[in-house]
Amino acid sequence: MATQRLVAHLDMDAFYASVELLRYPELRGQPVVIGGRSIDQPTLDHSGKRCFARLQQYSGRGVITTSTYEARALGVFSGMGLMKAAKLAPQAILLPVDFDAYRHYSRLFKQAVTALTPTIEDRGIDEIYIDLSAYLSENIYILAQTIKQAVYDATGLTCSIGIAPNKLLAKICSDLNKPNGITVLRESDIPEKIWPLSVKKINGIGPKTTQKLADLGIISIADLAKTELSILRLHFGGNYAMWLHRVSHGLDERPVTTYSEPKSISRETTFEQDLHVVRHRDQLSAIFTRLCHSLASDLEKKGYVCRTISIKLRFDDFSTITRDITLDASTAEATLILQAARECLRRISLKQKIRLLGVKASTLSKKNDIDLEEPPLQSLLPLIASE
Repeated sequence: MATQRLVAHLDMDAFYASVELLRYPELRGQPVVIGGRSIDQPTLDHSGKRCFARLQQYSGRGVITTSTYEARALGVFSGMGLMKAAKLAPQAILLPVDFDAYRHYSRLFKQAVTALTPTIEDRGIDEIYIDLSAYLSENIYILAQTIKQAVYDATGLTCSIGIAPNKLLAKICSDLNKPNGITVLRESDIPEKIWPLSVKKINGIGPKTTQKLADLGIISIADLAKTELSILRLHFGGNYAMWLHRVSHGLDERPVTTYSEPKSISRETTFEQDLHVVRHRDQLSAIFTRLCHSLASDLEKKGYVCRTISIKLRFDDFSTITRDITLDASTAEATLILQAARECLRRISLKQKIRLLGVKASTLSKKNDIDLEEPPLQSLLPLIASE
């Protein structure tokens, strides 16, 4: 007999926007958008009242990082271009992103949860999974309320929690009663509460698959559950078809993983306007150097060194190209990372304007687990000589 499991998915409510509302409480109840670059910070008028930028004033091609629920009611969502959003909600408040503040509050809420239920899986800055299998005999709803209160006490922010037999269902449930909600789901509830939902509610079914399923007349999770596996195999292949079949019936055996080593660490930026490799050479060089130094800083903070450096460029026609190089020895030194990234850059024909630039470190090792030696001098001579 299989061991009973109970998993919670905790999702912070409009996280970035909610952090900003702690800073600017006068914006509560208003449509607020966070995103873009070079957004003006709020200023003070002659009476000392804060003045905020409006979405209609924005000019550029930045995208929305997040928005308040009031802005979402106007059709403004994360990932949407700010210029498009300005047509829907021109008077919405526009604020710049502040990732340092978001990371601070992320640490606070995770520490609060870990103090109560230590078996958590970190899924990003604003969400975690919690293994509650040890609490099957307790009142789960009261436990969820206790967790939510601990998060609020630590941060002043609200969250929504979905509790179910596995991670798949828990994540769906955390979105069913937002904001500041709790949803508890049992296996017997799947036909009533899960099957009527759109297939896109399943984490792992993206827009393309959603459309392909719709073309087959499969709109809801119930439609997917009733579809013969042979039909799914015909259109999606064996492995993915089996996965679709299983998740439509609420099946998911993935454990709550308390820790996993990252496979790579990266830094990238999308420009407000396409940059020309000749006319904007100094600007591109400064950005490239800053990305490499930021990547080195990230490695140092996380305690990693890397063997492989990659760069990514996206051009004005949206084509993307990558190049990588493997070093003779692992490093987290900014100078060596920059030299390696420049070597990758020399292998790309730069004839188009650049839209995005990124640098990535992979083949990672823990700094304390490896004997860090200086790379052989001969391996650096071509790089040094070409500077």
